Amino acid sequence: MGNDENTKTEETATTKKLPSREEIEALKEKLAIQNTMGRIRHKIIVMSGKGGVGKSTVATNIAVALASKGQKVGLMDVDIHGPSIPKMLGLDGHMLKGSETGLAPIPYNDNLGVMSIGFILKSQDDAVIWRAPLKHKLIRDFLTDVQWGNLDYLIIDSPPGTGDEPLSVAQLLEDADGAVIVTTPQDVALIDVRKAITFCRQVKIPVLGVVENMSGFVCPHCGKTSDIFKIGGGETMAVDMNVPFLGRIPLEPKIVDAGDSGNPYFENYRDSETAKAFDRVVDPLLKLKPEIKPASSGG
Repeated sequence: MGNDENTKTEETATTKKLPSREEIEALKEKLAIQNTMGRIRHKIIVMSGKGGVGKSTVATNIAVALASKGQKVGLMDVDIHGPSIPKMLGLDGHMLKGSETGLAPIPYNDNLGVMSIGFILKSQDDAVIWRAPLKHKLIRDFLTDVQWGNLDYLIIDSPPGTGDEPLSVAQLLEDADGAVIVTTPQDVALIDVRKAITFCRQVKIPVLGVVENMSGFVCPHCGKTSDIFKIGGGETMAVDMNVPFLGRIPLEPKIVDAGDSGNPYFENYRDSETAKAFDRVVDPLLKLKPEIKPASSGG
């Protein structure tokens, strides 16, 4: 009788040690992400607390600027309900091509590859009506099934706010370098941007800095700057919340035209003062401490 009880106890103990199906799936997911993301030196999330502040414009020009400096860059658009990156890079109309080894990013040039749900939709008019689990799965697939290869930077354009998509990125991408927070100078935007910074702190994503976009309107006729949305609000907020301030990007009509035509501003107006402002934003990102060997080393 005693031996039977001992045997049952040992069987119970062994059973308790076995991982559940959910734990096994979580481990497989984590290993798959590590397998692809481990080949990327730096992962940077571009966020905003509020829509309409030009976050995708900033993300696009950051990616193009890094690529123009010889960096191997991936741009991942996780704005599932409003993907605008394909349009801004002149890649709208392209469709993804899969293989047994995964999905290939759509190349913008030799140094920049792009992934977006916009490449999956049959029409730009299609609405994506998804709940959180489907969004999480798509973001996971972008991190695991896309053949990013060896990259110096992966720029992740996240939708406005602190909802499902940025939360999924934070949960799945445990070793992100940090977030670049985009705002406009007026108080109505800054209120929500403060929440985005608080979100980053709660999910343990470092804040790399704040970009004050639309900071002064540059007149295309006389070249003078008018402070339509005020100026300096983003910098004051950054100081108040003890995060770095990366710089101001003016509100310039050519930036709007560049985004609508699919010709990134930074690439086409390289010598302008606004392009130099993007340079100042990118400079601290180029100085991030490398975590693994550069992509140029192969392997």
